[in-house]
Amino acid sequence: MKNEEIKRLFQQHYSKMYRVARTILLDEHESKDVVSDIFERLLSGNTVLLPATEERYLLTSVRNQCIKRLHHEEVKRLAAESYSKEQDDTEDDERLGEVIDFARQSLSVQEQRIFDLRFNQGCSYEEIAIAEGISKVAVWKHLSHLITIIKEHFNSSK
Repeated sequence: MKNEEIKRLFQQHYSKMYRVARTILLDEHESKDVVSDIFERLLSGNTVLLPATEERYLLTSVRNQCIKRLHHEEVKRLAAESYSKEQDDTEDDERLGEVIDFARQSLSVQEQRIFDLRFNQGCSYEEIAIAEGISKVAVWKHLSHLITIIKEHFNSSK
């Protein structure tokens, strides 16, 4: 495409193209970049625009480019969230390992079994009571005691 033709298209359609981009992207600089990129591709490419469809082509190009940018930003955001979640999960796993190690070293044998039944196997108070041959109240007291010990240890070590 010739420079004169690009100049004419720019003068004739830039404001409409910019408004469409601004409506979609809600960002002045991004919108200007999108419109500039389209004119750059026209200048460096072999695209031939027919006078009857040039405006539609340009506005559709703006819309498509804006959608691509929004999609790209969403993918970047999701990737960052995923990475952040993986980091959080790793930290949580390390912290859980510390808690389990502390429980093994500091709790009585019965408390260790109750800890394991409740937090590793997900048993209810009733299931633990049956397995240990104690009452549900006793299970509650053991769990309350061991949680207090664990909290005190990890809160004081900060």
